[in-house]
Amino acid sequence: MIKHRGFPGRLPGTDFQFTIRRANPKGATPLTRRERFRDRRAPDKRADAAFMAALWAQFGTEPFERGNLDAGRLSWLFGREVLPYDDPFDPEDYAARLIIDEAAARAAFPEAFEGEGWA
Repeated sequence: MIKHRGFPGRLPGTDFQFTIRRANPKGATPLTRRERFRDRRAPDKRADAAFMAALWAQFGTEPFERGNLDAGRLSWLFGREVLPYDDPFDPEDYAARLIIDEAAARAAFPEAFEGEGWA
């Protein structure tokens, strides 16, 4: 499992986790598309935006390995802003490659791109 050096481990001041410390010996938690409903709590929305901003800052438009990125947090973006890169895609593989759909990410999280010279 690749560890993404320099990637934030969590949202500062919260318990919202962005990375995991070690691989699960039983295998990676599968990535699934989680539905984001309009009545989600504001802290959850901030965590999604901060995670998207961290992904963009780390990877931009380049494909990246899932590695130590938290499956739960990634699943909130999977299938919309973060897409499978390889075909066939194994959602239970730490080496599975993903890519950011820039247009979808900018539409869903404009605040993640503000003030960084990308907007």
